[in-house]
Amino acid sequence: MLERIAAHKKEEVKRDKLQLPLGKLIKQVVPGTMAFSKALTGKSWSLIAECKLASPVKGRLSERTVGELARIYDNEGAAALSVLTDSHFCGTDQHIGEVRQVSSLPVLRKDFIVDEYQLYQARLLGADAVLLIAAILTDAQVQQYLATARQIGLDCLVEVHSREELKRVQQTPAAVIGINNRNLTTFTTNVENTFELLPYCAADRLFISESGIHSRETAAALQRAGIRGVLVGEGLVTAQDIALKVRELSLQGGITNAK
Repeated sequence: MLERIAAHKKEEVKRDKLQLPLGKLIKQVVPGTMAFSKALTGKSWSLIAECKLASPVKGRLSERTVGELARIYDNEGAAALSVLTDSHFCGTDQHIGEVRQVSSLPVLRKDFIVDEYQLYQARLLGADAVLLIAAILTDAQVQQYLATARQIGLDCLVEVHSREELKRVQQTPAAVIGINNRNLTTFTTNVENTFELLPYCAADRLFISESGIHSRETAAALQRAGIRGVLVGEGLVTAQDIALKVRELSLQGGITNAK
C-alpha cells in the first residue's frame, strides 16, 4: 500500500509542476520561522493533534471538518496541529488554509513527500513543518530535503519505524524524529515499538511517538520513558468527547496518577 501511495504521489507532483513550475513556486515562498520545532522544544511534553478525517484501511473516521477539529484542539491545549493533505485520507491542500483560519498553532503538513517541490509547496500553503518518511526516501533525499527545508524556515518531522531506519536518520541532522508505531507494510499498530527503539535513540534529538496512543496512561508511560510528545489522530477523532481526550493526551494536570 505504501508503495502504491508513493507512486500515486509522484504522479500528483508531476501534475502540480505543470500548473505551477518550481521556479515560479520558489519565488512565491515566504520563509517560515521554524515555529514547529520551537513549539516542541519549549515544552517538556507536546500533543501534536491531527485533523484526520479518514484512513485507507478503516475509511471515514470523523464527520467533523478539519476546521472544527483544529478549533477543539487549539482550545484544549494541543501544542501543534497535523493536517493530512493526501487524498487517501480525505485530505486536500486547502485543509491547511482552513485550519489556519481558526488556529495560530504551528501546522505540520502530513503527506507523502517524494519530491523537493513539495517542501516549497508546503511552505506556500502555510505549513510550518513537513513529514519525511524514511521508508520511502533514500539517505541522500533525507539529507537534501532537510537542507532545503531549513533554507526556507520549514521544520521536518522525520519518521522511522525500525531500528535500521532510526540508525539511518540519526546519521542526518534531523532534530525531530517520529517513531511510528504503525507498521507501514501491514498497517498494524503496536506502541511497544517506541519502547523497543528508545535505547537506540540519541539524547540530542527530540523524539515523538506516533500512532496507537489512545489513553492518558500510555502517554504518561511514554513521557516517563523519555519521549517528548505524541502525534495522535485516530485516538482523538474517534473519541466520544474529543475535548476531554485532548486534555488527557496533553497530560494536563500532571502524571502523578498515571500508571
